[in-house]
Amino acid sequence: QIVQLIENNSVVIVQGETGSGKSTQVPLYILDHCVQRSVHCNIAVTQPRRIGASSLARRICKERSWTLGELVGYQVSLDNVSSKETRLLYMTIGVLLQRVVQGKRLTDFTHIVIDEVHERTEETDLLLLVVRKLLHTNSRFLKVILMSASINCEEFADYFALPVHNHLKPACIFKVKGRSYAVKEYYLDDLKDIVHFKLPSQRIEHPDIGREMYEVAVTLIQSFDKMEMKRIVITGKLQNLHYFSLGLNEISYLHSRLSSMFDKRWQVYPLHSCLTLEEQSKVFSSTLAGCRKIILATNIAESSVTVPDVKYVIDFCLTRALFCDEETNYQSLRLCWASKTSCKQRQGHAGRVSEGYCYRLVRKDFWTQFLPETSVPEIVRCPLGATVLKIKCLGMGEPKALLATALSPPSISDIERTVLHLKELGALTICVQTEENPYDGELTFLGKVLAQLPVDLHLGKLIVLGHVFGCLEECLIIAAALSLRNFFAVPFKQCINWHRKKLIFADNSKSDCIAIVNAFKAWQAWRQNRRQIAPKIELEWGQRNYINIKRIKEVDALFRNLRSRVSEFNMFVNNKSPAVDPENAYKQRFFLQVVIAGAFYPNYFTFGKCEEKLAVRDLGGRDPKTTVMLKHIPLCGFLYHKQLQSLFRQFGKVKSITYDGSKAFVEFCRHPAEGFRVLPAVYLSLKMSQLKIPVELNVHNSGYIENHLQGMGAAGLESLRVKVDCEKQTVEPVVMSFGTLDQSKIFPKSLLPINITEIVEVGHFWGQRRDEKTRTVLQALTDEINNQNLMDLPVTPHPGLICLAPFTQLGNREYYRARVLHVCEDFAEVFFVDYGNRSEVPLKTLKEIPSGVQEHPFVALEFKICKMRPSAKSLVFGERWCDSANERFASLMYGHPHLVKVYSLVHSVVHVDVFCFSAHETLVNVRDVLVEEGYAELVEESYESQQSHDLLEGLVLDQAKKEEKVPAVSTREEQDLIEKLLNLFPDNNRSAATHKITVSTPFSPFVLKCCSMTRVSWFRDVSIKKESINSVVQQGSEDPCQQLLVAASLSANGTVSAVDIDQTTLMPPIPGLPALLSMLFAPTIELRTDGSRKYFTGALCGLGWSRSRGAPLLPENDMELTFDVHFGMEDITEINILRRAINEMLSEYGVRSGRRRERELQEKIHQKFLR
Repeated sequence: QIVQLIENNSVVIVQGETGSGKSTQVPLYILDHCVQRSVHCNIAVTQPRRIGASSLARRICKERSWTLGELVGYQVSLDNVSSKETRLLYMTIGVLLQRVVQGKRLTDFTHIVIDEVHERTEETDLLLLVVRKLLHTNSRFLKVILMSASINCEEFADYFALPVHNHLKPACIFKVKGRSYAVKEYYLDDLKDIVHFKLPSQRIEHPDIGREMYEVAVTLIQSFDKMEMKRIVITGKLQNLHYFSLGLNEISYLHSRLSSMFDKRWQVYPLHSCLTLEEQSKVFSSTLAGCRKIILATNIAESSVTVPDVKYVIDFCLTRALFCDEETNYQSLRLCWASKTSCKQRQGHAGRVSEGYCYRLVRKDFWTQFLPETSVPEIVRCPLGATVLKIKCLGMGEPKALLATALSPPSISDIERTVLHLKELGALTICVQTEENPYDGELTFLGKVLAQLPVDLHLGKLIVLGHVFGCLEECLIIAAALSLRNFFAVPFKQCINWHRKKLIFADNSKSDCIAIVNAFKAWQAWRQNRRQIAPKIELEWGQRNYINIKRIKEVDALFRNLRSRVSEFNMFVNNKSPAVDPENAYKQRFFLQVVIAGAFYPNYFTFGKCEEKLAVRDLGGRDPKTTVMLKHIPLCGFLYHKQLQSLFRQFGKVKSITYDGSKAFVEFCRHPAEGFRVLPAVYLSLKMSQLKIPVELNVHNSGYIENHLQGMGAAGLESLRVKVDCEKQTVEPVVMSFGTLDQSKIFPKSLLPINITEIVEVGHFWGQRRDEKTRTVLQALTDEINNQNLMDLPVTPHPGLICLAPFTQLGNREYYRARVLHVCEDFAEVFFVDYGNRSEVPLKTLKEIPSGVQEHPFVALEFKICKMRPSAKSLVFGERWCDSANERFASLMYGHPHLVKVYSLVHSVVHVDVFCFSAHETLVNVRDVLVEEGYAELVEESYESQQSHDLLEGLVLDQAKKEEKVPAVSTREEQDLIEKLLNLFPDNNRSAATHKITVSTPFSPFVLKCCSMTRVSWFRDVSIKKESINSVVQQGSEDPCQQLLVAASLSANGTVSAVDIDQTTLMPPIPGLPALLSMLFAPTIELRTDGSRKYFTGALCGLGWSRSRGAPLLPENDMELTFDVHFGMEDITEINILRRAINEMLSEYGVRSGRRRERELQEKIHQKFLR
């Protein structure tokens, strides 16, 4: 009967209950009918999800004993299991749509079965629209079958009505009854005898799952267990259970909750779209005897997925749906009440092999009165970019006109806004001058490419721009990785180690995308270096590097697929080995960052400035690059310093902990040969707050401490300031220092001769004063050390240890004071603290430092050239300073006598002007030479440096003299009090502590707040997701210019009051770079001038002005820029030349002009940009 209806009608609607077999049997009826009559057929069956297409094809082949991929196959995303002989092909809707867009007809198929048509995804509605259109044009002999368990038959029949004898004849409807067993429905009202606690009220405007509802679900399972005890005895088997939870977080919570409660009799399986097909298929495995299978699913399992032997369904009656905000175009995944149609689909999973039960965790009156009958179709609430592009490729007319014929037409404003966004993206042409119709445009070459790629539109643009700038391979990797689930794996309670590993992969680029590229290439290199790869060994490699091997293999498959697709547009990955030149590697990384900025325009963000004066005060003048602060420290917090040191040891080597009232300052060790950057240890410490890792201490009650003191100094406990030196292992009171005057005594205003012992990087070096006093001190130290009987180290050498070491390069056996920097096998790298240089020495040669010698102050000084920062050239071709800059600086510093003029002293680093003698015996400033040659540029000193300078210059000398007259605080009493407390309450005896407290997580007043550059988000909170490398950004005195943060992922919360960004890239701190990138990638630019119209002061970047409307076309994405560097007319002309060169590469002519011309254009773009 079904086959006959299909033969006689163009469109047939089949409604059959869940479990009736329509998804497998109807296509088989058609196939069998055609085979028996030797009639050619090619049947396509669409499914909304991958697991549905693959599982149905497998089931048919299993039932018929056929080989999968021959007569019956499936195609989902990258997985194509079919052949030329395949006549019944299950596929996702996206696969069929892609075929239609490429062929603009449906004649490749004789029958198209659109299953689960009730789901009304955006792709489903587009497919229905296209099929309906083509049935009236070039595909009239196609047979279309629409199937669902909960379809509104009349609505679809009217939509596919055909004109017959001057009137419309609705499509044919065929209804199938297929349920063998009844399913009893229960609501919260029916569970009073099972649930013995008060349930929260439910409101239509506040969909939510409270902890109580989870407990209801768990209680239900326990009741099933009791009811089936007899069944276990008789059959040895428990009935399976299907949960319809919500998202990954809810599934994760329920999974851990159930796993912790029950034993091995419970087989708990998650089921959601982020799992691989292999992982999803585990739900179909047989249940072991005496066990119950529990499936925790999102709405992925509503349709097409039939799990055998399910008796119970527990439904929270909620779902997560994607919405696109009309004002901002931001997407948000919102929790909302599921429709009755969806809930009935879920119910259908029970009662297929026996009587079933469905428990809806809402009250009966709430179900009746408030839950909607049907879901809102995606096409009216989701972004329409990909849909409009496909429509333009099909050439079926203006998007507004065609989408008006959809089953549920989206609003005109949504379509118009989508067209404008596509113009902003560069996928549609912009006619600013004529602008007859701003809400339509022709497909650009970029638009044609985007329509053919199975990735997000911005990721498609990333790929095309990667071709333009010569970094196609890296962009393909990023696009593939961001299209799938993150392949970085974060094991439970190992978040800090994962972030540390991600920082290593990022390689100081401050980019999540570059971390992805480097991790992927590391995996590729590891595989290429092995002839045979055992799965176990590869999994172990993945665990060490926090990479999920299954997911990265999926990324690899998509990467190869995308590489093949773009080759059709003459875009090819350069397979030549990259140049060894390190400066070239940095240049390529910079251009990759530029491409990222271009692809994700206008997702641009920047950072507000912290009030440096207040931040310095809050941190007590300590170095923010090495120090974090904790608050709410208990009384006598230094008693628990070993606990804090143990906690922070996972981040880095702790140098000291200073306690000041209820605050504690943790300072980490900085490698003497490390540049002035925020230490990874500081970054990881600040991540604790985001990761919600508590800082817990076992402490004594304050009253208990005061009672033990018996009045001896108890009154001064709260004001006690204590420093714990973790290297010297001392606990001492903080000595009040008014040493600003001492600085002027140590460093006179006159020029100071120095010896340079080691260069760290441009402008950063170690040395000594070159005078008789210093020579005398060094000689006395050397004599005192080497005239003693030196002892071997009593402890194992470790980083931070102060000891004695020989300086082997001098060829003598004398020992000098040194700090161990690094230990590797039988050798140690040491830093000579009195000379300022490093050496590698055998471990066995290290000696214990005598106590008398250890107390002398270190003689070596650390210097930094003041008022200087890297130029744009140095930042592009190097980490901070390019190799050529470092070589030039070394040539100026080594082999010449030097004089320095002290500018300031900040965090024990001497900021100076350095002078050397030129070939003409004239004194030249090294900074001036570097600036003149383009390696550096001038910059103001930080607030702290300026304050120190003012003190040295005597600008606030009077105030300092007043401070000097303050009587010194006697520390002897404080030291006695500290020692007594440490003896009374030793930290190693934690069992004596009376209770546990939680102090605040590490904090720094220098952490910056992110804000949007586009108008639409000016007054919205911006939050960088904790998984991003840039979720913690500190203000650095070295980088005072505005920095641009680009986000590849952007979403809003339910109320669109806040914006969440992820997969971020922080651009290099080059003055003017944010303005340059904005003007380079914005569709149109309107320049701002000063009052005299002589200078450009800024620019308005966006889609431009509509003359017909007399208003901006897309005002929410406009960016108002204020230039922080000078842009002249010549610069604007160069920017326009660069834009034209990029546009030429983005044209069909540019892509098809040959490899030689392509390389010429790429080189031209590189040169123009770097100018």
